[in-house]
Amino acid sequence: MPVVDHGPRGKARVALTFDADLTALMRRRLVNGKVHSYYNKTLIDELRTMHVPATMFLTGMWMEQYPDVTRQLAADPLFELGTHTYDHRGFTKHCYTLGTVPRADMLTDVRRAVVQLDQLDSHATRWFRFPGGCYDGTALHELAPAGVTAVGLDVPGADGFAKSPAPIIKQVLSNARDGSIVVLHMHGGDNAPYTDEAIGPIVKGLRTRGYQLVTVTQLMKG
Repeated sequence: MPVVDHGPRGKARVALTFDADLTALMRRRLVNGKVHSYYNKTLIDELRTMHVPATMFLTGMWMEQYPDVTRQLAADPLFELGTHTYDHRGFTKHCYTLGTVPRADMLTDVRRAVVQLDQLDSHATRWFRFPGGCYDGTALHELAPAGVTAVGLDVPGADGFAKSPAPIIKQVLSNARDGSIVVLHMHGGDNAPYTDEAIGPIVKGLRTRGYQLVTVTQLMKG
């Protein structure tokens, strides 16, 4: 299974990527009303207003919850969509608190998300992101038949469970370099409550520094 990591690519470019996580626990919080939504529409509206290309990695469970939104994102020429497993479990042991996908289920899990995305996006990419960035040789071997390419990152945006926008902005602007892949989250809710407030200053700051914002595909093309 091929793996793409960051690296300088000619012009000064940075790829902003956004994960849309949804787990069984998060879905229960939706059902019981503890969380109104795990789709941060304000964030997406900001990206559109600022004309920011971006790559979104969607879990299968998130696509099940928001099929119409997935179609809308797929139809927007600014964005490209990839997959992020079915329910955001880890592909190694001890991957934060995500739980673990059994080895025998790894391929089925990823293929399930790929099939879902293909049903909603006629030009879906085969970009894929491991939950938590956790993978090893076993995971790569098991997923090889899925035909996906794992996309790494070098700038975690620190927006998960953030208490304010400020540390998110500082984290990205302090660490982004030519060829960087930044990961933030588009599900909002109680898991990433300040990403929409941070994105404007992040985009402005990166552009002021001379970076062109691109999708993962554009970054890889150089």
